[in-house]
Amino acid sequence: MSELQAMQITIHAEPPDTVDGLQLIAELEAELAPLYPPESQHGYSVAQMIEQRVAFFVIRVNGEPAGCGGIQFYPDYGELKRMYVRPTFRGMGLAQRLIDHLSAYANSRHCRLLRLETGILQHAAIRCYEKAGFYRIGPFGNYPDDPLSLFYERRLDDRCEHAAGRSNFHGPVAQEPNP
Repeated sequence: MSELQAMQITIHAEPPDTVDGLQLIAELEAELAPLYPPESQHGYSVAQMIEQRVAFFVIRVNGEPAGCGGIQFYPDYGELKRMYVRPTFRGMGLAQRLIDHLSAYANSRHCRLLRLETGILQHAAIRCYEKAGFYRIGPFGNYPDDPLSLFYERRLDDRCEHAAGRSNFHGPVAQEPNP
């Protein structure tokens, strides 16, 4: 049995203002702050996440908080928010598990389109999103056309929820035309 198989990995909804949520968001902010000027930092604060009713989840490995992610629902899509995996837990597939969980959560609420914004310097995150089937689009919602931002979306289908919490789509990155 591999070390990863022996680990207990759980994902649970919790308010972002818990001790673990606050710590994870603070770590994410500390990682991004030196990379992007304030006008290019588009992430919600914890207070904004609560105010905007972002569904927030923490992923744990053997009970230890390893990362987080959320989703905000709009009439036509859900937007992934505050995706983060602690450096010591990277490379274990946890970000993919979070994406799969958020996809299944969105699908169970009849949301069929996910979108996200990420920074151009988040190379590992970009690879993860593209591997998960997200493709590049232009700015959406209230986002400005920021040269330091990239925008992605991914369509979901009814087969998104699997017993193991894995999504059905792991195909190649598609460049879909904008309607």
